[in-house]
Amino acid sequence: MKPLNKIQNFILQIGGILLLIGAVLPLYADLASYAPYIFTIGAVMFATMQMMNKYEGDNVTIRRLRRQQILGGILLIVTGAMMFASLFQIGPFVKDEWKIALAIATVLEVYTSFRIPAVLNKEK
Repeated sequence: MKPLNKIQNFILQIGGILLLIGAVLPLYADLASYAPYIFTIGAVMFATMQMMNKYEGDNVTIRRLRRQQILGGILLIVTGAMMFASLFQIGPFVKDEWKIALAIATVLEVYTSFRIPAVLNKEK
């Protein structure tokens, strides 16, 4: 996989930190209204940098894992949109349905973050 440069890696890390902060803020009632903004900014930063990390090899397993990783990034952005829908009571997502999308995205992201390096090392 093509590695990210220093600036892209920094944006990826800041996005991850903002994701964590945005996911934890709903636990505090007085700060819950800031959570969708912080989470969505972090999700866009994180997912964008993940999508910029290209794989141009032939390994079918890594290609599948990359698709799962991209799906996880898209689900993070969808989670941010669902958080806004919950905050403003718009549409069918007026409760905490965003937590389901976040759980699925988290499983995909964690799984691929461990599997991709393992497959790359095995390939070498």
